[in-house]
Amino acid sequence: MAADTGFRLERGEPGTLAVSGVLGFPTAAEAWQTLDGALRAGDRFTLDLAGVRSCDSAGLACVLAVLAAARVRGQVVSLRHVPDGLRTLAQVSGVEAFLAPA
Repeated sequence: MAADTGFRLERGEPGTLAVSGVLGFPTAAEAWQTLDGALRAGDRFTLDLAGVRSCDSAGLACVLAVLAAARVRGQVVSLRHVPDGLRTLAQVSGVEAFLAPA
């Protein structure tokens, strides 16, 4: 996978998953599977999106799907450092409220 279209997930401070790279059409399926799998390991997490370089509508859908799946399982997942582009997409799509803390 090319570095400019890659997606990475790393464990940061306890309870934090650091997302970096691209959240978009080329990476959305991999990102969803990776994030969903990582979140199944606990009941409370923070997704730190500071390292996300770019995001498109598929990336937004990925984040929303991950949050929804976690809520169905009774998990609390919050977002930190939501990139402006992702927030703007959410506003335009009318789903910004779903990015707010649970």
